[in-house]
Amino acid sequence: MNLALFDLDNTLLSGDSDFEWAQFLIGKGVLDREVHEAKNRAFYEAYKAGTLDIHAFLQFQLAPLARHERRELDAWRREFVATRIAPLIGEPARALVKRHQEAGDVCAIVTATNSFVTGLIARAFGIEHLIATIPAQENGRFTGEPRGLPAFREGKIARVEAWLESLGFWWGSFEESWFYSDSLNDLPLLSKVTHPVAVDPDDTLRAHAARHGWPILSLR
Repeated sequence: MNLALFDLDNTLLSGDSDFEWAQFLIGKGVLDREVHEAKNRAFYEAYKAGTLDIHAFLQFQLAPLARHERRELDAWRREFVATRIAPLIGEPARALVKRHQEAGDVCAIVTATNSFVTGLIARAFGIEHLIATIPAQENGRFTGEPRGLPAFREGKIARVEAWLESLGFWWGSFEESWFYSDSLNDLPLLSKVTHPVAVDPDDTLRAHAARHGWPILSLR
């Protein structure tokens, strides 16, 4: 039995769902463009540079969820996935996922983007398991805070291990394991699997992959 883990943003998707969600809300007038667009771009640049303060970012990203009713949020999410995310899903990404599924591998998306935004996207790929940052809820409403450890950098390893334990597995349960990612932020988890694969990588990850002989793949 083997394990296949997939980063989502700029890996399976040819774009970043976190960034696109904020831009979508700005476009609908839910968020003020002047205030939020510059912050959204600044956080995105910090992420790409490997300097993101994940807690400050989550305060920014999860706050809109707390200000609106769940029914309204669900409607926006359906529109968002149909209009902003579907065009970012390419056939090479679908084929990669399908290849691992047909091989009988245990498959999961592992993403720092929150589970509200990414739940429908995981279903669009037909991937049952989603390991994502969890937005906290009280009485059916989001609080604007994360629950538990964000699935970011080393946090991805901890969250994957907790998920494996919930299924009765651990790393040694698998003969081989894969993790596909584009980002230097995922170097901790990439270094944990037997087959790290750099997908359309940033410059730092590309250089690291070249030094260590990791495969470099494009899904664009």
